Amino acid sequence: MSSQQDSKGVVLTGFYQNNEVLPVLIDCKDEEEHTSLSSRRTGQYNIHSRAKNAAGKPPYSSSSQDSLDELSMDDYWTELQHIQTSRGNDQEVPEEVLMKVPDEGELEEEWLKEAGLSDLIGDQAGDLQESIVLLSTLTRTQAAAVQKRVDTVTQTLRKKNKQHQVPDVRDIFGLPSAQSGKISSANRTLPAGTSENGKQDVESDGQTIIACGNDKSSLDTALSETDINLEISFSEQAAGLKEQSKSSEPHGNEDDSLLPNFKMPQDKTGTTKIGDLASQDMKKVRSLALIELTALYDAFGIDFKSHKAVKIKIKESGLFGVPLTILLEQDQKKVPGTKVPLILQKLISHIEEEGLDTEGLLRIPGSATRVKSLCQELEAKFYERTFAWDSVKQHDAASLLKFFIRELPQPLLTVEYLNAFITVQKLPTRKHQLQALNLLVLFLPEPSRDTLKTLLEFLQRVIDSKEKNKMTLNNIAVIMAPNLFRFKGFRSKGGEQQEFAMAAGTANIMRWLIKYQNLLWLIPKFLMNQVRKQNTENQKKMSKDKAMKKLLKKMAYDREKHERPYRSTTKTDALQGVIRVQAPQFSKVSMAIQLTEDLKASDVLARLLSQIGTVAIKREDICLYEIGGNIGERCLNDETYMKDLYQLNPNAEWVIKSRSR
Repeated sequence: MSSQQDSKGVVLTGFYQNNEVLPVLIDCKDEEEHTSLSSRRTGQYNIHSRAKNAAGKPPYSSSSQDSLDELSMDDYWTELQHIQTSRGNDQEVPEEVLMKVPDEGELEEEWLKEAGLSDLIGDQAGDLQESIVLLSTLTRTQAAAVQKRVDTVTQTLRKKNKQHQVPDVRDIFGLPSAQSGKISSANRTLPAGTSENGKQDVESDGQTIIACGNDKSSLDTALSETDINLEISFSEQAAGLKEQSKSSEPHGNEDDSLLPNFKMPQDKTGTTKIGDLASQDMKKVRSLALIELTALYDAFGIDFKSHKAVKIKIKESGLFGVPLTILLEQDQKKVPGTKVPLILQKLISHIEEEGLDTEGLLRIPGSATRVKSLCQELEAKFYERTFAWDSVKQHDAASLLKFFIRELPQPLLTVEYLNAFITVQKLPTRKHQLQALNLLVLFLPEPSRDTLKTLLEFLQRVIDSKEKNKMTLNNIAVIMAPNLFRFKGFRSKGGEQQEFAMAAGTANIMRWLIKYQNLLWLIPKFLMNQVRKQNTENQKKMSKDKAMKKLLKKMAYDREKHERPYRSTTKTDALQGVIRVQAPQFSKVSMAIQLTEDLKASDVLARLLSQIGTVAIKREDICLYEIGGNIGERCLNDETYMKDLYQLNPNAEWVIKSRSR
């Protein structure tokens, strides 16, 4: 870290541990420019400034044409000034949301609770069955991450002289007695399914993929830099490719077209998106995603710390400044099943009705006086449906949308994990950063995740009209970053360097969230395999309980007696390569479907639609579901190859029904 001075003013130098920042536009001498470009490659950036301007930003200008005007951070500071001005006009000073970092023992206890492993420690330690099932599915790196946290909690409890019965981690992971010696923190804790030589066997499409944490050749190094491997744990890939990753520096100064377009190898058993799974399986995904993200951060020596928000007074009704959970409770009384706040949906639809071609959309602010008046009027009339939307100007509506997002009492990305989103920048490559964002999205609370998805989809539609509205990905990112990351209770306590680092870093993350949103809402196949294995192990344990078997038999009889059942494929059908597909909402007769190598889920749906052509059914409103076996319930992607999926889950039932909304 260094600083220089010349006749023009001061030079602020900041450092990014991951060597990636948004480019800074510099107006300086050739000699100084050479120094700046060199420092950018080594993880530093320089800002030449005469003095702080009225907006309180570190100003800079540029005559350079190779950095693209849309990447200028000027819009960020202008937007931040609008935010500060609007908050300064409020009579009520918002309370600060303090992000408390617990002590190490409390932090790890909270982590174990979030991961669904709280019964490993504390007064509640007892029945470990669920934890043992979860642990049995973990990869080597995931298991090491869990062991590290359990060890920390154990040591903390011993220091505090608490008489807790903390189970031996070696017993939990089912290690053979021959390995009962001391286990180092860096290795040797192998979950079930992991061989003694340190290789993790991952069942995938009937084949076994070997992922070795120390042998690069065991991974698919032939994948290009823009390929994403979703079949092998991200942390296992990181462990195997760590040395290679160190030499691969991400480049943070690309324009829209230079951000890589990541692609995935085809998964014949079908890709799974958030929303395709039943809630019980999504709960398992969330726990696994937290463990996997922690293991990924551990692989690169990065601290993963969540925060706790100190409780503050919150509004318990209204539209703006109301917690998402309370707002959705209000909305669901008006429109049952609502997952995204109605006010946000209406603001987006109003903006789109006016057309997305308006130049400077989202960048040009509405009238502060009108926006304040509209807020008050919406609070009084929105739910009564007496608000006159025709009188709302488009830029005012855009300002209201941004106001809604930043006035949430807790950020959309949550107080607990906001810092984890920002820490993504410390990962060494764009691919690792994208993997971490994917995992973070997976364990966001459902209201936050659904609202974020709606917002990002809208922002992409605005960008799609960039030829007319002049709002590119980079423009939108720098405008929306302060609204998403500088939430109502945020207070910046750093200096100019930290302020600019925050601005550049969060704008970068905003770019990635928008650019890669379709990938971020996918559930990696390795997590799906772990969920399937958990379900299989749970079923095995349940089948050993005679009382449970009797109860299940009675439940099955009652269901068959009182409901229309989903008939499973018979043994004869299976031998003949036939599955039976039920569609109780649309047909009383099941369809016998012959499995072929090329048969896809879309083909099964097309056959149903051809049989009931007189019934008005929209293709996009129905889905073929995989139910039971080693999964709870899953809506199948159209490109799912049915024979491959049947081999993965031969005990499933196949049902066509309306999509869950």
